[in-house]
Amino acid sequence: MTTAEQACGPTDVPTDIDIPAIRERYAAERAKRLRPEGADQYLELEGDYAGFYEVDPYTTVTERDAITEDVDVVVLGGGIAGLLAGAYLKKAGVDGIRVIEMAGDFGGVWYWNRFPGIQCDNDAYCYVPLLEELDFMPSKKFADGAEIFQHCRNIGKHFGLYDGALFSTQVRELSWDEESQRWQISTDRGDDIRARFVVMAQGSYNRPKFPGIPGIKDFAGHVFHSARWDYDYTGGNADGGLDKLADKRVALVGTGATGIQLVPHLSRDAQELFVFQRTPSSVDERSNPSTDPAWAASLEPGWQEARKRNFHNWSPFVGVVFGEPDLICDFWTELGRNLTARIAGLDDPASVTIEQIMAFREEEDYKIMERLRRRVDAIVEDPATAESLKPYYRFMCKRPSSSEHYLSSFNRPNVTLVDVSESKGVEKLTEKGIVANGVEYEVDCVIFASGFEISTEISRRFAIDSIVGRDGLSLFDYWQNDYKTLHGMTSRGFPNQFFMGFIQGGVSANTTAMFEQQAQHIAYIIAEAQNRGATRVEPTQEAQDSWVQTVRELSIDNSAFELSCTPGYYNNEGRGGAERNGSFLGDFYSPGFYAFDELIAEWRGKGDLDGLELST
Repeated sequence: MTTAEQACGPTDVPTDIDIPAIRERYAAERAKRLRPEGADQYLELEGDYAGFYEVDPYTTVTERDAITEDVDVVVLGGGIAGLLAGAYLKKAGVDGIRVIEMAGDFGGVWYWNRFPGIQCDNDAYCYVPLLEELDFMPSKKFADGAEIFQHCRNIGKHFGLYDGALFSTQVRELSWDEESQRWQISTDRGDDIRARFVVMAQGSYNRPKFPGIPGIKDFAGHVFHSARWDYDYTGGNADGGLDKLADKRVALVGTGATGIQLVPHLSRDAQELFVFQRTPSSVDERSNPSTDPAWAASLEPGWQEARKRNFHNWSPFVGVVFGEPDLICDFWTELGRNLTARIAGLDDPASVTIEQIMAFREEEDYKIMERLRRRVDAIVEDPATAESLKPYYRFMCKRPSSSEHYLSSFNRPNVTLVDVSESKGVEKLTEKGIVANGVEYEVDCVIFASGFEISTEISRRFAIDSIVGRDGLSLFDYWQNDYKTLHGMTSRGFPNQFFMGFIQGGVSANTTAMFEQQAQHIAYIIAEAQNRGATRVEPTQEAQDSWVQTVRELSIDNSAFELSCTPGYYNNEGRGGAERNGSFLGDFYSPGFYAFDELIAEWRGKGDLDGLELST
């Protein structure tokens, strides 16, 4: 029986824990990792470092003539967000769509990330979109990256998006032309494209980032980012077999979601592996059964949407669910299961106050994290290494992960964990290697698994030199301190421009569900604008101000939680929500993802485009 077929209950967690002592330890672990520069500690990949971002190791860029044209809709980005935008535009009857993507194909994060061991790290039956529409079923709960990449390509084929795609092309500038009522788009290929509508769909994991370590250019060995994997150097493929590393000493910088998947392969194949860790991840067991054909055949139409709702309800974004089984049954939903079981076991569950629920939640959180720390002791043989691998922070301070082989990899004699928490990171690179804690480790190769531009400046995240709206207004200036939108998808002063991502809308633990929600709403507005003969559509000032006020008034103060966490992109490198547009969740609609879905569905149902200003 697969995990896709059965519901499950609470897990066994330790109860013999000293919560005040653990809380004190959490604060100490946070303090020693804080850096005053916050997200500015990361290099911007431009100039001498542009090659780490702009070079495509998978597709040879061929010369082509520059394009000069008018087009109805340009979608910027060909990842899952862009594919869903294109798909829903097609469903709404909108043609004349051109997708511009810097990669050589569709796929986004699944195009770029082809490192050994890459898999989806949450339930693929929820994460992979449009399964029913394309009649596709993931082969297992945590699907391999290559399988998801192929599905992305199939979405592009199914909706005819390849016909209007410009691959291996980077947008440099966007500017609104009032006379033509169009966006002028310039690219690195010399294109001059004038689009009536623009959908910004670059996704959340668009641009790799490097820690600002001195001496990267001094290192004489080989360097690359995990999102630009160099199989010419390592040998092998996404399944492993990195035979060219057999005589190589390798340094891996980063132990987040990517590092967890990389270490088992690097540890098996490299002559010697040094893993540089600032903050350990929580690593639970990973049961990854194949999909049962009988279960798949039994599913009724609408099963995926029902499963996505179930995942959201049991996820850390909600957490207390009565009358509905947990169908996901993994580390993402454990806190919800345990908390719900605890409240259900009380004499009068209905009398529990929100303050009591939050107190119970915190206690169950501490128990789960203690279970995960004891799991480290049970697997890792060296006590000092085990201690360094233990996560001392609240659940969801850092992206949770799972692996059957990560922790045991540190029992190999060729693997060394280098804890750089005290020095707040690696100190520098030299010609021969990498320096941490005053020690130089001579290596042949340095691999950065250091994540993406998620909480840095907006201009860096969007990876576009300038976005200039009506009357010369820069989007980067307009959003410098906080977001100003209607429903998180349109902004006053930026006509016919639509945004996807974590801005001012609903937030789900299942990111692709959020993209699908936004794609449907954006496609509706564009289709209605075209049907009504409008050449320009943007929110009124009153509607935008009202939405911003609504989001602010309903916002939940998460600052205490965020400021208790060790620094990372989840809490804007320790700064928390003080900088709203630096939070990876954006300035979200706190009543909930599906509450937001109902709100915008009702808005569409009225049919009057309330709050939008149309001109012809």
